[in-house]
Amino acid sequence: MTAPAATKPGISIKGVDAVTYLLGLDAGNTVIKAVLFDGEGRQCAMHALDGHSSAPRPGYVERDLDELWANAGTAIRACIEKAGIDPRQIDGIGCAGHGNGLYLLDRDGAPVLGVQSLDSRAAGLATELTAAAGDSFQDICLQKPWPSQTPTLLAWVKRHAPDLYGRTATALLCKDFITFRLTGERVSDISDMSGCGLLRLPEGRYDDELLALYGLADARHMLPRLADPAEIVGWVTAQAAAQTGLAEGTPVVAGYFDVIASAMGSGVVAPGDASIIAGTWSINQVFSDTAVNDPNIFMVAKFGAGRFVTIESSATSAANLEWYVREIVERYGEAADPFALCNERVASVRPSHDDPLFHPYLFGSRLGAECRAGFYGLAGWHGDGHLLRALFEGVMFEHRRHIDVLSKAGLSIRKAVLSGGGSRSPHWPQIFADGIGIPVATAEVRETGALGAAIGAGIGIGLFDTYETGIARMTRPRGNFLPDAGMRMHYDRRYAMFGRVRDAMRSIWIDLQQEILAR
Repeated sequence: MTAPAATKPGISIKGVDAVTYLLGLDAGNTVIKAVLFDGEGRQCAMHALDGHSSAPRPGYVERDLDELWANAGTAIRACIEKAGIDPRQIDGIGCAGHGNGLYLLDRDGAPVLGVQSLDSRAAGLATELTAAAGDSFQDICLQKPWPSQTPTLLAWVKRHAPDLYGRTATALLCKDFITFRLTGERVSDISDMSGCGLLRLPEGRYDDELLALYGLADARHMLPRLADPAEIVGWVTAQAAAQTGLAEGTPVVAGYFDVIASAMGSGVVAPGDASIIAGTWSINQVFSDTAVNDPNIFMVAKFGAGRFVTIESSATSAANLEWYVREIVERYGEAADPFALCNERVASVRPSHDDPLFHPYLFGSRLGAECRAGFYGLAGWHGDGHLLRALFEGVMFEHRRHIDVLSKAGLSIRKAVLSGGGSRSPHWPQIFADGIGIPVATAEVRETGALGAAIGAGIGIGLFDTYETGIARMTRPRGNFLPDAGMRMHYDRRYAMFGRVRDAMRSIWIDLQQEILAR
């Protein structure tokens, strides 16, 4: 699919001899990144800022949207300054952002509520909606309600916070809020909106019957204008230029569900290609030219004519390591590079059949919001290296479980590209290759989400005629990891044990969840 180039009066696209710069923004659950690339995909500068989350009640994960925008402005300005370029040299901007969650604005554009995709307050409502009409949801949007899903959260707000619901004029996703502050346009794209269960698929359009199933028949006016992700939807305003250091009038495309942007930035786009993202979420996705309708699949997203991504995911990946570093490694002493220290400890352990197991369910699981994390099988001879290796393996095992679901749906997965924070480890990619049993590559560029968004901006301004052209031009592999056949039996045995312990713990987890719901 191509997107037509568009220009605002008075803004010209550079000639072929000029250097092309594209700015990619990546707004995650915790960090906002601004990354500048040239037309060959080489990273010229990057600046990132951590944001703050709040947990006003158990299961709630919220953010201050004014802080998010302030951080975005600071990151953009710092990135431009690091690159040492005139901001007028930036030809286009694309933004990727975490999917789902809920970002509400009032009629004046002021924030009403910001809910992140780690939130589980709507777990009971998701169960209720699925029990009432799960098959109907599946038939229309190719997924069922789940706790952090945008429309499920909006339905929760309608039921439990009617004052906020009444103040809401627009319901956006994370990257849409950034686009709104850049351009003043209330717009979203088909990749994010299909990924959050708000579009009829395979058509890729809003649907009144679907809204009614969520109990949101009166919310149609809250949904933003829908655009192709590579479509220019606005231009940087004078106010945004003053806040970010960008040039007024710079074109901005609609942007992407970050998992799709990250896949593109790692070099994945062709049907049958697989992308594994070990980030805050465990993302496992396969590209196809048709929409797969399977009730066991988590979601299907559309990002162009005949372009679909089948996705299995949950909040069970590298966020577990981030928690371990924050709560254990850094709590009792500072390390110059705590993640490097963790990798050293993993390397110090020789894998054994009686190593402890870890379930990476700190933020729940696709199997149920009641799922909890835990280390099992610890003995006195185990140290922190064993704990960390168990964590690395447990994250991989949950990725493997998702990939098994994709395979059973008829999707062939022969190789994959691993991206996200986990891909930066010198050991995790090999653990993935050995434990899943497929060749795994890593991408040259670390900031794959921002690069994918920048590729979309290149399509929007007419620099590339297709995704294939842009991805071939701007992405390259960094490393390749082949599975060690000698480790297959080891991991198969431990994967089976991982599942047996999980199943045995379910009744206890349910009891713990009931205690929270009773508060």
